[in-house]
Amino acid sequence: MQSNQPQHPFDLATQLTQQQSGVYSGHTSNDYANMVGPFGGVIASTLLRAVLEHDEILGEPISLTINYAAPIQEEKFNIIAYPSRTNRSTQHWYIELKQNDKTAITGTAITAKRRDTWSSTELAFPDVPLANEVTLTSLENAPPWAQNYDIRTIKGVPLAMDPTEQPDSVTLQWIKDKPNRDLDFLSLASMCDAFFPRIYVRRKSFVPIGTVSLTIYFHADSKSLENNGSQSVLGHTRALKFFNGYFDQTGEIWSHDGNLLATTSQFVYYKE
Repeated sequence: MQSNQPQHPFDLATQLTQQQSGVYSGHTSNDYANMVGPFGGVIASTLLRAVLEHDEILGEPISLTINYAAPIQEEKFNIIAYPSRTNRSTQHWYIELKQNDKTAITGTAITAKRRDTWSSTELAFPDVPLANEVTLTSLENAPPWAQNYDIRTIKGVPLAMDPTEQPDSVTLQWIKDKPNRDLDFLSLASMCDAFFPRIYVRRKSFVPIGTVSLTIYFHADSKSLENNGSQSVLGHTRALKFFNGYFDQTGEIWSHDGNLLATTSQFVYYKE
């Protein structure tokens, strides 16, 4: 029986049409536009979807790296994804997004079949108030992509939104899809990029920036994500160094009940 509920904007934005095995077509979404081109988190999720929907996939994602080689135009694109090597429990993927026959994005992913083993989390869950105890962050003047998230910032909003000087670039924020959507690997990947650039937390002026490379390590399986449902996850991010036109950005995404779901890092270009 078909559902009469409208498809979630995130699923529409990452939707792909298979042309043949490992070859897909897609289109950018105005709902997830950024200051220039589409939101990088949704682009990363779209490339991951090409892997997840491939008929040869083995297991579930454990890592994803996306390299933003050129700006994405607000139009259709093509993606190719294929397993470059398959082992007994791991599979290595190459992914490429093209527009007008030119490469704009390259990526790699690893999927794996997890086994029940000894496990431990050494990083401590941050001491923060619950999501419903934090005021909703006003995003009226933010790019369109941000309007699709319920963000409640505990610490580290951009200086343009709060002129209080920050001694560091640390941000702690609760975040979930708006409207509500159950967490899965695609939405988790996008949320790993749903932090405002660290330079905007340290400096008030909005200088041109662009992510060069984004890496995500998934520390959860699909069951762990299902347990979170549509509840907010906690994002914690920081920069380690700004130097001559580039800075890094590292972070974690935690479930509402303190389970570490993903860690992420990216390298970002900025211009003055």
